[in-house]
Amino acid sequence: MSTQQFFNKVHGKVPSENYERYFVPAIGKPLALDLIRLAALHPGARVLDVACGTGIVARLAAQQVGPGGTVAGVDANAGMLAVARAVTPAELSIEWHEMNAEDMSLPDEAFDVVLCQLGFQFMQDKLAALREMRRVLAPHGKLILTVPGPMAKLFAVVAQAMEQHVGPQAVGFVTQIFSLHDTTEIQNLLREADFRDIVVQADYKVLTLPPPKEYLWQYVGSTPLAGIVANVDEKSLAALERDVIDKWQEFEEEGHLIYRQRIVTASARK
Repeated sequence: MSTQQFFNKVHGKVPSENYERYFVPAIGKPLALDLIRLAALHPGARVLDVACGTGIVARLAAQQVGPGGTVAGVDANAGMLAVARAVTPAELSIEWHEMNAEDMSLPDEAFDVVLCQLGFQFMQDKLAALREMRRVLAPHGKLILTVPGPMAKLFAVVAQAMEQHVGPQAVGFVTQIFSLHDTTEIQNLLREADFRDIVVQADYKVLTLPPPKEYLWQYVGSTPLAGIVANVDEKSLAALERDVIDKWQEFEEEGHLIYRQRIVTASARK
């Protein structure tokens, strides 16, 4: 399959649909399983998933809390929520809300646990978002959030190629994903938002991704990069692919990419 055919295959879909089809199985779900294990949700718990995307954390949480619990997902992206609603099994009762994390029209003290996976770094006013998360938590309720960074070399290769063949707007998105990872900075934000029992730690997660060429265009098609790259000519697309695939060889094992990423996990109580 040619470069253009690979790109057309994923670009013909809505990015939020690609996100659920490609990003969630490769990266989103493995990290969500870790988050849910750490949360240790009990049956009957009330859970809020902030920046829920297509809802993988919310769905896993709903399985844990059972019919006696409640789960809600919040995201500012209507497309992500549309996919979340479409893929959620009928037996899982989850409320989906389109709203910003910094201003959630949800009741005070309505949740026992607030979770936020890989979304906190995108919030424009992080302190306001944390204060909102604290507001909706019940007394002694728990917040757990995760962010990735610094940028692993595998994605540094993508950023460099995007800068050379696409432009600064594409690089900006890749960089923002990994923009918040300093444990002291995160701890200070949580403290300023009046959380207590704060624990911030970092560990590495190793993920097995699809073959290089396949994953490159799946990744592009699952993110805002799809719209940016859509305006690039085929010659530049081919050069982008060539540069990335060549440098990704060091991460390839038995036809798949091995991705090792530092993940920061922060937990705190109201």
